[in-house]
Amino acid sequence: MTAETPRPPRPREEVEVKIPCEDHELARVSLRAAGATLASARHFESNDLYDDPGRKLSGQGRTLRLRRAAGRAILTYKGPPRFQGGIKVREERETEVADPAEAEGILAGLGLERRFRYEKRREEWRHDGCVIALDETPIGRFIEIEGEPPAIRRVVNLLALDFTAALPYSYARLYAERRRDDPALPPDMVFAESDGRGAR
Repeated sequence: MTAETPRPPRPREEVEVKIPCEDHELARVSLRAAGATLASARHFESNDLYDDPGRKLSGQGRTLRLRRAAGRAILTYKGPPRFQGGIKVREERETEVADPAEAEGILAGLGLERRFRYEKRREEWRHDGCVIALDETPIGRFIEIEGEPPAIRRVVNLLALDFTAALPYSYARLYAERRRDDPALPPDMVFAESDGRGAR
């Protein structure tokens, strides 16, 4: 009798919307009034996206990201996105890594290189089974809401956001489009005052 080959864990699905929102303070007021819980205070994030020289991953709509935030490093894989009623759904697998420099070395050994870096300041709330992220980026402010579709729509209504303004694109895609309009922008989406250790 032979042992069965272990099966990989069932992939988790990321279900979310991203909506521009410049007035984060108004969103905080609405969240507090609704009894939402602050899950993560405002903090700096640095995100590196990896791909091979032919950009095979991004060409297939897939993402491999190494994120550094709040003293932690998270390696994330995301599958190609699909859309259901205006809400983005995609496979997501992630794990914390103890040594991000070693993780970079492993990725390099597999022929993958850092192709894009984007930074943001993020604050996270929880309400109605959703995670609500208030993101400040070099190209504006956004709110990402992740959860089950009915709950996402309730939170969108709670925050008086326009669901039709939801963006189907990642920050990398949004920045690429911004650079097409303004080629003077730097290759990476980083804050002007960033020194690699975080920002104010």
